[in-house]
Amino acid sequence: MGRLDNSCIPGCELCEHDGGVLIVRTPRLRVIRVEDADYPGFYRVIWNEHKAEFTTLSAGERAHLMDVVATVESLVIQHLRPIKVNLASLGNVVPHLHWHVIARFVDDRHFPQPIWGTAQREIAKERWDVLRSRLPDLDADISSTLG
Repeated sequence: MGRLDNSCIPGCELCEHDGGVLIVRTPRLRVIRVEDADYPGFYRVIWNEHKAEFTTLSAGERAHLMDVVATVESLVIQHLRPIKVNLASLGNVVPHLHWHVIARFVDDRHFPQPIWGTAQREIAKERWDVLRSRLPDLDADISSTLG
């Protein structure tokens, strides 16, 4: 479970809950793995304090957040070997600062569209078994590197 502290707003999903499978939590942020059948290499880096905009962080906080995003991206590339990694910070549904780090493959459900775009094909669930088998090592590497 997430923690509800002075900076959190009751009812905010990302304040009250981890937002996925918790990989690592530090005093400033956490990294979670999104449980998405179509995207096994989907992570989020979530700022722990309730902040909606990147510019509300100090310069040092922004640098730290982006260093963590870059580290997660690098480890995803190392472990999963995607053709591309998408980075996104939308926050339209949950006004809480977080970055999506999403491994992309030429045969994933939406490629070359964004994962929120129009599906291009159906994917057999078995297609991602090899990738899913790599997730425990990737999760452990993220945790040991950032924890």
